[in-house]
Amino acid sequence: MKNKLGITSAEELADVEERLGKLRAREMYDSGLLATIPVGTFDSLVKIHETLFGDVYDFAGKFRTVNIYKGDLRFAPVEGLENAVKFAAIMPQDSFDEIIDKYVQMNVAHPFREGNGRAMRLWLDVIIAAKLALLVDWSKVDKKSYQIAMEKSVLNSGAISEIIRSALTDKFGRSAFLRALDGSFALEGYTKYKAELL
Repeated sequence: MKNKLGITSAEELADVEERLGKLRAREMYDSGLLATIPVGTFDSLVKIHETLFGDVYDFAGKFRTVNIYKGDLRFAPVEGLENAVKFAAIMPQDSFDEIIDKYVQMNVAHPFREGNGRAMRLWLDVIIAAKLALLVDWSKVDKKSYQIAMEKSVLNSGAISEIIRSALTDKFGRSAFLRALDGSFALEGYTKYKAELL
């Protein structure tokens, strides 16, 4: 994929995405940015995506311009992308079920060319922390179960809701956040670096 760093090897690009993405997420936590961005807005998702991927991609934080698929799941078409994002952004977020429905709808929109999952899980973390005073410990989530549940969530959010509910914790702090961050990245195969050690 075309990138700012001129990297042509998929393996090297994945390595850089993981290292820089985890480093930037850690910086967002340490600076207090994650605690101060607007909760559940598309602007906050854009800020997270720009920060995670801005070192690597020109398209960081920008609407994708191509239609994308994952397995049998077709995300919102480019023509309807802006409306899909607006709909997801205004959905209520006062209860756990409402938050998960909002997360699922934003996932269906899939607004960016790359990095949607990692950015959206961090966005979800911000919502859950602000609204429920809980943290999703993504290190407790099984990758295959999560992927299957996310694919099915378009029709029924019950499975992904249960997976996320079972990973909720009231244990906060930097170490818990970084462990969860590593778990989030691992859901997409990024396991080379520990965020705490970067």
